[in-house]
Amino acid sequence: MGARRKRITAEQRKEARKTQYFAKLRNVPTSPRKMRLVADMIRGLEVFKALGVLKFSNKEASARVEKLLRSAINNWEQKNERKAESNELYVTSISVDSATMLKRMRPAPQGRGYRIRKRSNHVTLFVDTLE
Repeated sequence: MGARRKRITAEQRKEARKTQYFAKLRNVPTSPRKMRLVADMIRGLEVFKALGVLKFSNKEASARVEKLLRSAINNWEQKNERKAESNELYVTSISVDSATMLKRMRPAPQGRGYRIRKRSNHVTLFVDTLE
């Protein structure tokens, strides 16, 4: 009973994804907190305006998000078989989730060791036309 329900909901999710236009960036070696600052800058903006904001941002994570946004625009263009025009596409949602954490030890005074957590994240970006 449970396996059948899981399969049905998975198929429904798969069908819903066919009408959505998105791009994913996985295992980015930046802390999620720093990446969320960049994601908040472009959430809800028109895509070409968002590209301008990211291009002139001095944050290191903005270059990665800019490349991801270009990929999402390209995915939209391939599925619709036409070029994106200005004031047509918008960043509908962007989410940043934490990924695996590398745990390291740094030598400290008196024989101790301090823990270093090297964080990483996953970014998912959705674009769509404004209805």
